[in-house]
Formats: sequence, C-alpha cells, structure tokens
Amino acid sequence: MSVQSKEWILTDCSGLNDLTTRTVSTPPLGSFDVLVKMKALSLNHRDVVLALGLYPLPCIKDVVAGSDGAGEVIQIGDRVTKFKKGDRVATTFYQDHATGPLTVAAAQSALGSLKDGAFKQYAVLPEQGLVHVPESLTWAEAASLTCAAVTAWNALFGDRKTVAGDTILIQGTGGVSLFALEFAKAVGATVIAITSSDEKAKLLKKMGAKEVVNYTANPDWGQKVKELSDKSEGVDMVLDIAGGKTLLQSLKSVKLGGVITLIGIHDGFNPAEWPSLLEVLGHMCTVRAIAAGSRAQFEELVKVIDTNAIKPVLDKNVFGFDEMKAAYEYLLTKKHIGKVIINVV
Repeated sequence: MSVQSKEWILTDCSGLNDLTTRTVSTPPLGSFDVLVKMKALSLNHRDVVLALGLYPLPCIKDVVAGSDGAGEVIQIGDRVTKFKKGDRVATTFYQDHATGPLTVAAAQSALGSLKDGAFKQYAVLPEQGLVHVPESLTWAEAASLTCAAVTAWNALFGDRKTVAGDTILIQGTGGVSLFALEFAKAVGATVIAITSSDEKAKLLKKMGAKEVVNYTANPDWGQKVKELSDKSEGVDMVLDIAGGKTLLQSLKSVKLGGVITLIGIHDGFNPAEWPSLLEVLGHMCTVRAIAAGSRAQFEELVKVIDTNAIKPVLDKNVFGFDEMKAAYEYLLTKKHIGKVIINVV
C-alpha cells in the first residue's frame, strides 16, 4: 500500500527559509519495514541548529527534517515480528543503534540529518527503528521521547549509573533537563537546577528540584551550586546542555571524581570560550559527550515512565503540521518550557 504523504524538508542549511514541504508517495514496504501514520512530532534544539547550518555534520540537501515522532502502525512487511497493525510506536533517534556503545555505522543512521527524518504524515521505517509506547501516554507525550528522554536516560544511567543519594545538576527547563529531573527523582537522587527566571524556578521546585539557582542573578553559579551541594563538595553529575563558557561553570560545580555529561552546544559555537583540558584535569572529573542513546535504553525508559506514571512536560504552545516553520521560530526564542509539539492530525 502506497499513500500520499506531505513532508517537511531542508532544501539547504542556511536558515529557516530552507524549510519547506513536498508531497510524495510512500515507498513500497520491504520485508522488515513498517508503515506508520504519524500522529504527533516534537522539536529539538538540534533541528534548529541543522536548519541554520551550525550542526557539526555535512548538510544534506532535501533531507526530511526531524527525529521525533509517534504514530500508529497501519501496515507491516511480511517478516516483521515486533509490531502489528494498530500498535502505538515512536521513532528511535538512531535507526541502527540497538544496544551498547554508539558505533560509526550506527551514528550514520540519525534521523533528520544523515537520514530522512520523521517530520512527515506517513513514514516507512525499519522495525528496529521503532519502539512500543504505552497507552498511558498521549500521542504528544509519546512524540516527546525520541531524543530528549533518551538523552536524559543515557546521561543518568548510560555510564556511571545514578543512584539514590546522588546529587544531579540540570540546566534550564528544556526537554532533556526536565526528563532528567523526573528520572533522577524516580531513583531517589537529589536535583539542583539552574534557570533564568522566577517563573521557571517555580516549575522546577514544583517538579521536585531541591535547590534552584537563577544564573542571571548569579553569574558565578557554578560556585553557588557547589555550596548548595552535600558538604559543599560539589554535585555527582552535571547535565551540561550548552558547552562553551557554561562548561566552565559546570566544572566549578562538580565534585572530585564527578561526571559532566555534555549533551548540547547552545552556547558552544565559539571555540575560544571552551575550557581547556588543563581545567578539566584541575577538577579531576570525567567529561563525557553523548547524543541520544540506543533502542535498548529507549525501551528501558518507557517501562520506567509507565511504571512510575511519569508525564513528559510539554510546552503550552502546540503547533499544527502546516505551522512547522512557526514552531522552529518559537524554539529559537528560548521561551519554551519542556517539549514543543507539532500535531500531525
């Protein structure tokens, strides 16, 4: 069965005007393929960076944008065993990263950059590039998981596993940070957060952050976070979403032997602003860089979300499928809280 599907593509990587739509027929299903009617999509900072030409990978013209989406299976290939018609599914960020460390081959399978992405009405995807999502999540909530939730899970449990009694520092109120707050609280860890406004601080406190530091009022917030930690020794783990000069403050906040997981480059486009390796050595910590995670990690976190009744935080502004460019523009304002959702239907 082939259907007509509208999709958002990047004709180039020089700005948001390169984001446009086209209508195509879905390709025939291979034996291991699944046809999904997409119900909801979600945006990541990465999507905007790609459109602006700032992503550290080659620009592939006319690539279908986006990595995050959830929908309903409407047809399967003759050798598909994991899914059936009517199943609720979400896309994986890396289509070929099943488990374990990221390999060079798996890194080439990232949706929306090196491989056609999820921002379409109907998607043909290999069964290993999908996961089941529970009935406890709405389509919008399920669509928010692919990149941000998996990245947060990988940061907290992919290497040094977060346990009860640990202190975790999160930065801001974007998707990764809020998922990390919820996952850390679920295992009994203490969370300290930094943010830019009193309104966002109230949300973070409500969600369970023990301490919140306003980084606009406290430019040397790394030292303040360290003082607020247990015995003022520093936090066990930092989820650094920005890089650059933010990483310098992260180094000030982490304890000896702690871990900083670098998951974004919001402020890290000027190499001169990055701390030196000597500064990392001086703080005797581990700095680890990640991008999303494996399908196995995605499946783990879905079980935890369902068991613990965790609800993803979604921004109050929801966009229609034809309003994709407006959604990108909104994400650029940095006024969002949680995940920005695009409804397909």
